[in-house]
Amino acid sequence: MNPIERVIRRVDKAQQDNTAAGFVFGVIKKYGDDNGGSLAGNLAHSALVATFPLLLVLFTGLGIVAADNKAVLTSVQGVVKRDFPVVGKQLTGNVHQLHHSSTIGLLIGLLGLLWGASGLAQAGLFTMEQVWNLPGPARPGYFQRLGRAAQFLGVLGLGMIVSTLLNSLTAYGHKSVLVAALAELLVVVSNIGMYLAAFRVLTPKGVPLRQLVPGAVAGGIGWTLLQVLGAFLLQHYIHSDSVYGIFGIMLGLIAWMYFGVEVTVYAAEINVVLSRRLWPRSIVQPPLTEADRASMALQALQNQRREEQQVTVTYTDRPPGDPAPSQTPETPDEVSPPASDTEAGSEPGPEATEAGTAEAKAGTGTAAEAGSGPVQAGAQSGPGAGAAPARGADADRQRSAPRDAAG
Repeated sequence: MNPIERVIRRVDKAQQDNTAAGFVFGVIKKYGDDNGGSLAGNLAHSALVATFPLLLVLFTGLGIVAADNKAVLTSVQGVVKRDFPVVGKQLTGNVHQLHHSSTIGLLIGLLGLLWGASGLAQAGLFTMEQVWNLPGPARPGYFQRLGRAAQFLGVLGLGMIVSTLLNSLTAYGHKSVLVAALAELLVVVSNIGMYLAAFRVLTPKGVPLRQLVPGAVAGGIGWTLLQVLGAFLLQHYIHSDSVYGIFGIMLGLIAWMYFGVEVTVYAAEINVVLSRRLWPRSIVQPPLTEADRASMALQALQNQRREEQQVTVTYTDRPPGDPAPSQTPETPDEVSPPASDTEAGSEPGPEATEAGTAEAKAGTGTAAEAGSGPVQAGAQSGPGAGAAPARGADADRQRSAPRDAAG
């Protein structure tokens, strides 16, 4: 072992022995296993496409119906400045130019918003399916995805309303330290609630709501800190009175989107790592930890595309006779959440039942290969074909039963 590897293995052992460090590295490792950078890039592109129609609709609508209502304008402008600190200042300074806009721009913006937001919802659904490593048969169909996309649009609209109300409270209590602190606390709570609602809509229904809370808390706090950081950078370093400022604004918006969705993907990974106990992970392999085996098994099992396709994952590095722990799945129907879209704790769905039945049939047929022809036929097509294969004395009784009946 060379000196560099020796040092890395010492660091590896230290992080595995420390719960906090092991968990953090487990989240980072899971993010890499799921190609989190690609997922974040896909989400960022979809968010960017949805943002411009959203802002067009928002400010065109304000210019048409609320240009003379100073209270509404102030509240909405405050929300845009906080949620989009990179471009919010420039947009809110030109609302008066949209006062005489025609409704055609509003209609075009609405169509673009519908298209962009539905694409964002689809990208979010795909991201959560990848993060939770759902096999193909367990993923929602086309119409289910459309329904969830509509729910996601409702969550975004509700978030905009809540943000507007909170901004009004912040403006009202600007001169009161207590009211301002309460308003900022409510902003954090609302961001956490938004993350929890979005995770509930986008995450498979088999995942209990309580398993989504840790990631929602982390995501809400991270998003709030990102808003504060963006406002600080905009105020002190980014100015639009030059050509370089314009480029800075556009690059800043793209970076803003990417960091925001990266926080979201990491928050989702926190939920998965906690619920499936995917830590500690090893930096140098071999040896593999059980969390390594579980994560790699999930990566393989999610590639099942059809119910007729049987995928099994086993490892040869365990001691002989050592059973696989329950946290390490071997077949797709063992992946949590269940293959069906039912709530956790309910009966297994039809996909899981069919997979178990097919596996049991194969096992029973193998056990009965040494018997006579009638025994093989009964094992494959009889009423007990879905049961687990019999062993020992039970198998002997099953073999002798047809002979006794024949006698």
